[in-house]
Amino acid sequence: MKTYRFATVVLLAVLLVGCAGGGPATTTLHVIEHADTDVVGDVAPEGDSVGDTLGFANPVYDESNTQQLGTDNGFCVRTAVGEAWECVWTINLAKGQITVEGPFYDAKDSTLAITGGTGEYSQVRGEMTLHARNAQGTEFDFTYTIVK
Repeated sequence: MKTYRFATVVLLAVLLVGCAGGGPATTTLHVIEHADTDVVGDVAPEGDSVGDTLGFANPVYDESNTQQLGTDNGFCVRTAVGEAWECVWTINLAKGQITVEGPFYDAKDSTLAITGGTGEYSQVRGEMTLHARNAQGTEFDFTYTIVK
């Protein structure tokens, strides 16, 4: 019985130490994309259809939308007409790159997975939330929740 109690106390101590701040660090990066170069490649049938492509390489700005921090570069494929695209893109910043993959919804916010990075971001994971800043789709908030 004493061995069982001792083992329980040791296990609780290990769990408490692990929960006391030893976890991964989380940071938030908020940038604003100016969708200046977006081009849709139309496949048959004509008009919005599954398989259409969206390519882009756009500037990204700081949270105040005044200073350009870098660029993004990527593509999307239409998967649900009038509803969604599946996308992959990379944001290029001074300290490295972050790549995301996931859905881009036509009429609601999207959450994409952070799939990797380079430089300062070489060991990152997490997610990025995309929010349209206007109805024209010319500016988007990208909020990266980065876990290292």
